[in-house]
Amino acid sequence: MVRFGVTGGIGSGKSYVLRLLAARGIPVYDSDAGAKRLMRTDTDIRKGLTDLLGEEVYMADGELNKPLVSAYLFANAQNAGRINAIVHPRVKADFNRWTSCQNAPHVALESAILFEAGFEDTVDFIVTVYAPVEMRICRVRERDGMAEAQVRKRMEAQLDDEEKCRRSDFVILNDGSKPLEVQIDGLLQILGKMEKAKD
Repeated sequence: MVRFGVTGGIGSGKSYVLRLLAARGIPVYDSDAGAKRLMRTDTDIRKGLTDLLGEEVYMADGELNKPLVSAYLFANAQNAGRINAIVHPRVKADFNRWTSCQNAPHVALESAILFEAGFEDTVDFIVTVYAPVEMRICRVRERDGMAEAQVRKRMEAQLDDEEKCRRSDFVILNDGSKPLEVQIDGLLQILGKMEKAKD
């Protein structure tokens, strides 16, 4: 089995590319959804977040106080690092458990913050979905109704996309210049060769 990570900044189209991969039968682990689930259910994470942000980080019904966590998380890179240090080791362990239950030649780990969260050592191959900054801003504003300043602030909280591309094994260009399906075909050919080499 080849475990590959798929990353990309906000508005890059990473989730759309992963839907195309899932349609090809590739199991996809959504690390964002996994983190949200574990932040509600994992006792180690609950303790870590409570120690960091206080009792108000969880509501009376046990649900996460999302506005409080988001405000802290996106305030600066240091805050994001503190949250990641609490949450992402548990997400890694959850991904490893999930992977062991899959019967497929390739599995994908979806993570917008793959490098920031230290997931490089969890996967065999890294793919970045890339689009120019202005295109990404337009996509997010249309999709989420966010102000441009908010979008830029979220971008600043993530690793620069050019740096992600430099640190990746494969880049999918999602600016309309080359069909995504053709690029995915190329990616799957590489993964297939890697799987054969492992046998």
